[in-house]
Amino acid sequence: MPVSHWADKPPLVLTRPAAQQAAWQEALTALGVTVVGWPMIDIAPAHDPKSLTRAWHRLPDVDLVFFASPNAVAAVMAACPPGKVWPERAWAACVGPGSAEALRAAGVPSHKVLSPPSNGAQFDSEALWPILQRLAPWAGKAVLLLRGQGGREWLADRLRADGAFVEAEAVYQRQCPRPNAEQAAILQTLMAAQPEPLWLLSSSEAVSHWQTLAGPLPPLPVLATHPRIAAAARAAGLRVTEVLPTVQAVADAWHLHVAVPRQGGPAAP
Repeated sequence: MPVSHWADKPPLVLTRPAAQQAAWQEALTALGVTVVGWPMIDIAPAHDPKSLTRAWHRLPDVDLVFFASPNAVAAVMAACPPGKVWPERAWAACVGPGSAEALRAAGVPSHKVLSPPSNGAQFDSEALWPILQRLAPWAGKAVLLLRGQGGREWLADRLRADGAFVEAEAVYQRQCPRPNAEQAAILQTLMAAQPEPLWLLSSSEAVSHWQTLAGPLPPLPVLATHPRIAAAARAAGLRVTEVLPTVQAVADAWHLHVAVPRQGGPAAP
């Protein structure tokens, strides 16, 4: 994890889970961004190891499978039984382009993948819902939600209200990182660095984990890719700029942060 060459261009700190860091780092670096990774969320196997077996057993009998994140895609596809293929009956839905790409790479036919447009303003269940409504009516249809523990109920509630039979499986869990001494030192260095790095927050949970790791947070400049994340960051005392959840939008915000000749870059209180 490089921590040098910040004097002229403070880095953008990625807080996504480790498995999602490489693709973002590569894409941002290609746009001239200086990137450092410090994952604020660890992804671990599900509490119940049989959840993945149950998920694959149910797939042939459901009309829609919702993958809450790339982590859900990775966990489920890694547990694919030998010889299994995606059932023709099931649609595969997700909220972000990363999950959609992962589904296609895992062998789900492109025409069976449902997600908000990659150039959309938001990637969440609310943005997915109008797309799912095109498949209505949902009365009597079977839906399987694959997510981390404690996932949101918004989409499940909407589908149940429309008459769908909804089941959910927690196929992974999100945890606060347990940094070693070197990693903890890097976090403190990043938080104290001048000029200030810009932090990219892609989950509200990253904010609470950051507080657990570092205590009360100073008013550091952060980018938030969703209003819920922005609200959590502001409540923690961070200086928030809301951005679209795209590589280009994040890169543009970082370049502005670097260009503004004052502490804190573009972030507003």
